[in-house]
Amino acid sequence: MAQALLNAGFGNFVAADRLIAIVSPDSAPIRRTVSEARERGQLVDVTCGRRTKAVLIADSGHVILSALQPETIAGRILNSRGDLSGA
Repeated sequence: MAQALLNAGFGNFVAADRLIAIVSPDSAPIRRTVSEARERGQLVDVTCGRRTKAVLIADSGHVILSALQPETIAGRILNSRGDLSGA
């Protein structure tokens, strides 16, 4: 089976099948999750110096920071699956 890759922005790709959540970075629990991932060495920053707008959480415990909106990333996942209904 081919691995589905998701464009997380600026030429960076993430294994779409490994993602369990795409969330906004604004809440305290998500900020704490990002901080804990940084301490564990499981934080991947693909923002290229831009403001973090989405946090992707993988099933491996890795936390990925992206400069794209969560809606944009979710839309890319749906488009890659061929599901354009959004539901």
